[in-house]
Amino acid sequence: MEQLGFDFGVEPRPLIRVTPAKLALYDDCPRRYRMTYLDRPTPTRTGPWAHNTMGAVVHNALRELFDLPAAERTPERAASLVGKHWRSAGFADSVQVARYSEAARRWVADYVEAGGADVDVVAVERWVSATTGSDPAAPSLIVEGRIDRVDRRDAELVVVDYKTGRRPPENTDAQRSRALALYAVAARRTLRAPCSRVELHHLPTGTVAAAEHTAETLREHVREAEEIATASHTATDRLRQGGDPDRLFPARPAPRCAWCELRPSCPEGREAAPSARPWDLLAPMA
Repeated sequence: MEQLGFDFGVEPRPLIRVTPAKLALYDDCPRRYRMTYLDRPTPTRTGPWAHNTMGAVVHNALRELFDLPAAERTPERAASLVGKHWRSAGFADSVQVARYSEAARRWVADYVEAGGADVDVVAVERWVSATTGSDPAAPSLIVEGRIDRVDRRDAELVVVDYKTGRRPPENTDAQRSRALALYAVAARRTLRAPCSRVELHHLPTGTVAAAEHTAETLREHVREAEEIATASHTATDRLRQGGDPDRLFPARPAPRCAWCELRPSCPEGREAAPSARPWDLLAPMA
């Protein structure tokens, strides 16, 4: 008697697990990606950067603030949370620390006073995940990451990302942001609600840059993410098989090498740009 069986044809491809941060790092500079995620022991790095310290302080303060009931989200409470989470790593001296500590308190207090107190917050620092790909019938990626904040407006979700850097974002920045688009895709799946609007909230200036995604623009971001993920995954596999690390993960020298934390371990990066001071990327004082 002939045995019955199943023939499913080609074996399905394994899903590639990615985060927006990893995709951005590989897209910017494959060598930096390799040094960050693959090289062991970890290559020598620079010391702390003040703009990263400032960003972490503000994010931590707002995370705690928006975990509170709306009635307790006062400007005074916001400012006090900056003090609670304050760190001084990377700043030039005590004078600069004092100036930026006060500035950060003012930024978050103004942010709350301008309308942050009564927003309908669904999630804060929420880990989201979604299986996706350019072909809905054959997903290729598990996209995941931690969103600063997710709000509800009417029946839809809005992805909110805080920024504290030198340049206020524009609406085109929100539209082009692969991270925000992938967060919208993952938020839809994780929180089970429509999500097409993404926003960049720049604390130093109070700027809100926003974009409304369509199904087509989200598909395009997913397609680009798939290409980058496939390239990084292939290079990683070849490296583990004994491939040349510098050919598989080449450096991409650019002006940003001035503040790359891995420049002590990258000759091309050191040649590309003079080293920035640890406080050079702080937002200008008003």
